[in-house]
Amino acid sequence: MLWKAHQLLRKFSTTATAYQRKLKLALIGQSIFGQEVYRHLQKEGHKVVGVFTIPDVNGKADPLALAAEKDGTPVFKFPRWRVKGKPNREVVEAYKSVGADLNVLPFCTQFIPMDVIDSPKHGSIIYHPSILPRHRGASAINWTLIQGDKKAGFTIFWADDGLDTGPILLQRECDVGRNDTVDDLYNNFLFPEGIKAMVEAVQLIADGKAPQMPQPEEGATYEGIQKKENAEISWDKPAEALHNWIRGHDKVPGAWTVIDGQMVTFYGSSLLDGPVPPGQPLAIKGTTKSGLITKNGLVLFGNDGKMLLVRNLQFEDGKMIPASKYFSSDDMSVIELTEEEKKMAEDIKSIWKGILSNVAVIEDSTDFFKSGASSMHVVRMIEEIKQKYGGLQLQNEDVYMATKFADFIQMAVRKLRGEDEEEELVIDYVSKNVNNMNVKMPYQCFINGQFMNAEEGKTYDTINPTDGSIIAKVSYASVADVDKAVAAAKDAFENGEWARMNARERGRLMYRLADLMEEHQEELATIEAIDSGAVYTLALKTHVGMSVQTFRYFAGWCDKIQGSTIPISQARPNHNLTFTKKEPIGVCAIVIPWNYPLMMLAWKSAACLAAGNTLVLKPAQVTPLTALKFAELSAKAGFPKGVINILPGSGGLVGQHLSEHPDIRKLGFTGSTLIGKQIMKSCAVSNLKKVSLELGGKSPLIIFEDCELDKAVRMGMGAVYFNKGENCIAAGRLFVEESVHDEFVRRVVEEIKKMKIGDPLDRATDHGPQNHKAHLEKLLEYCEIGVKEGATLVYGGRQVCRPGFFMEPTVFTDVEDHMYLAQEESFGPIMVISKFKNGDVDGVLKRANNTEYGLASGVFTRDLSKALYVSENLEAGTVFINTYNKTDVAAPFGGFKQSGFGKDLGEEALHEYLRTKAVTVEY
Repeated sequence: MLWKAHQLLRKFSTTATAYQRKLKLALIGQSIFGQEVYRHLQKEGHKVVGVFTIPDVNGKADPLALAAEKDGTPVFKFPRWRVKGKPNREVVEAYKSVGADLNVLPFCTQFIPMDVIDSPKHGSIIYHPSILPRHRGASAINWTLIQGDKKAGFTIFWADDGLDTGPILLQRECDVGRNDTVDDLYNNFLFPEGIKAMVEAVQLIADGKAPQMPQPEEGATYEGIQKKENAEISWDKPAEALHNWIRGHDKVPGAWTVIDGQMVTFYGSSLLDGPVPPGQPLAIKGTTKSGLITKNGLVLFGNDGKMLLVRNLQFEDGKMIPASKYFSSDDMSVIELTEEEKKMAEDIKSIWKGILSNVAVIEDSTDFFKSGASSMHVVRMIEEIKQKYGGLQLQNEDVYMATKFADFIQMAVRKLRGEDEEEELVIDYVSKNVNNMNVKMPYQCFINGQFMNAEEGKTYDTINPTDGSIIAKVSYASVADVDKAVAAAKDAFENGEWARMNARERGRLMYRLADLMEEHQEELATIEAIDSGAVYTLALKTHVGMSVQTFRYFAGWCDKIQGSTIPISQARPNHNLTFTKKEPIGVCAIVIPWNYPLMMLAWKSAACLAAGNTLVLKPAQVTPLTALKFAELSAKAGFPKGVINILPGSGGLVGQHLSEHPDIRKLGFTGSTLIGKQIMKSCAVSNLKKVSLELGGKSPLIIFEDCELDKAVRMGMGAVYFNKGENCIAAGRLFVEESVHDEFVRRVVEEIKKMKIGDPLDRATDHGPQNHKAHLEKLLEYCEIGVKEGATLVYGGRQVCRPGFFMEPTVFTDVEDHMYLAQEESFGPIMVISKFKNGDVDGVLKRANNTEYGLASGVFTRDLSKALYVSENLEAGTVFINTYNKTDVAAPFGGFKQSGFGKDLGEEALHEYLRTKAVTVEY
């Protein structure tokens, strides 16, 4: 049936295509962009009757010519179309011989005569990389950045006798990121979307639906080609203008200045926020304030006092270095190659020769770029080397840093030996003297083993809920940061040391990490207290203590993950062996909530790592600091680069992009049911990634008259007020048997009055602040709704009159089943109590199960038979009998119904991060 449906679909698609009109096209232009437009037009059924491109350069044909020649499409390579300002008649006649209906100019550097432009029935269309009429002329992408435009884009227009002045057929635009480069705009938007748009434009013309909208003259600009001599930096400008000038010239022609008497070109600019970093001054001609060579690069200052950072410098001889190494000695000794490394050098030489076909002999002094290579050849060379030597991890930037063959080989060998690795993790801290200690907190994104600013340079404030003060400005990750982190995790999983590491070594790293967490437990607990409002003593025991236990538990599992052998029917006389393998899934995304920042991280990431995966983790936006401290400890434990990546920022941006990312194969999420549904949808639509969800709850706690009442009161209060009620399994509704109801309430209120509300770092505090201001406001609104609906407010319901986000522990009684309080989770210190009739076990069970949630539940009774009957009939993933909140790292944890699916903790959690492969062998 599926096969038949597929055939029907194919027939339908073919028929639909046949009804579209197709044109005979002449393609005039060059480059990979022209090649891709050619291929897509061919694929759509249009007939390319001729390709007109540039002559071969150094014996190499243009990519467009190569594609056309391979297909047998006529190819014409004219050096020029005009002679002394007049059309070359021989060239024009050759063009007219192909009989095109339309000229398509995807990227053309030649001047085409109007005889050719106007010759076809439908004229000519041209692609231009700007939103016309802005940035007419060459170097349009560069000028988009140089002038600080907030929007970039492209135009497909009808050619006329002006310079980029013809009527507009269609336009597309995109946002310009704060630190986008020419390459970013071209590779991420102008190239892929431009190809699609060229095909769309041709079809619109074929269908007779193509508009011709005159270009307005208002807002029109014309800029010329940017050349090296025009690209010198004028320093009397704000930092943003300097940044725009540098990035607008990156990589060609390169913005430059004079340092120590020689021309130095700047690459890799980004705006820099925060305090001025420490560094060594560097005098630069024309500046009023010296630059600073820092560990991250060269810091420059605008005339507004703001900063930008330049990562790479290139000297007049073509040598490029990291700006951070400007004052470092560059007389690195030449290393002696082993026989195996000499063979690799010969293989790389062959790859260079294949690219630089115009160079007779590749010598030590051969310069890759001066021999005719371009940026597209960099990608080709890197990929060819990776195919032969998967363990040699090169980046495009490495080629620019070592352009001569001998330097490139030395660099490659050092990388292969691991000699290029940085000696020490560089961390910028926010330090605070608090809780009788100096707490050092990283605040940047952690990607590929390094702390770094977010790509767009944005930050946000993380707030101490005890007094509302700002703890730190934390990096606000962007979509580009997600892509970098996922790429690092994927590379680590597929090619890195982690991929080759045996299971016991993996376990050893996890044990070491647990030890480091334990060594830093006071610091971690202090960070939890000031960032999330957790009472310090609870943070020490639970938030941090259970995190340490979790890593130790799963470290022990690393070398015990096993498949099984399965007896199957034998096809005699042959014998068969079938066995299963448990394999890691790949790159996993983990998105965690704000109530237990470190513990939720541990619950998910420990199982993920034990299974052999790599991860990208997004902490809650309001509580990022322990996750970033964890990243520091993981690096110190020796986890390879790329295995663990931490991205603070927005759930709507970072979390959403993680759920949509095609290279992520599993996503683990703890949070609200509403967001869980959105994540599940995105994971399904993107690439059907595996999902586990721990979502909302409205956990019932049933207290029977035959319970031990003192214990029920004590445990019942813990079930509600533990961690300020910010607890996923908190008892959202208490059902108390009628005969003990009033006494239970009286004792609860009596105990609440003894609770100390205050600074979470005070060892005597019982109840700290709610996590953040918006949550406190939501809880107060929750109480207002309860009162309006007729529930009885017995105690609390108000904000505590002191700085910070404190709320009184609250008690409601007389809560009926239809009320908002009975149905919705508060996620705060609000006890919701309902009576049930004496002896009505089945009735209270029905009421307890009358919810879409099913995370946890509890029952207090001395009657074991009753307890087991109730536990069997409660629809919840966890049932506590005569206790509550008693979770353990070895016991699986997860919910039913709209509380999600999948398990954290215990052996079952491992299977969330593994896939099963069945193998059958005939022998």
